[in-house]
Amino acid sequence: MKKLALAAALSVAATGAFAGGLVEPIMEPAVIVEETSGTSGGWVVPLLLLAVVVAIASD
Repeated sequence: MKKLALAAALSVAATGAFAGGLVEPIMEPAVIVEETSGTSGGWVVPLLLLAVVVAIASD
């Protein structure tokens, strides 16, 4: 009788642990950093302006 009571008590305790069911884990989104080529824009625009000034001056 003691074994039956122990089994009943354990089964009641075990069902309480699974009462909520499975929950999907919360995953944080990965942070993606894109590198831009900032050096090419630093000399292209002044070079184009210089070419325009030279073209105007040569006329």
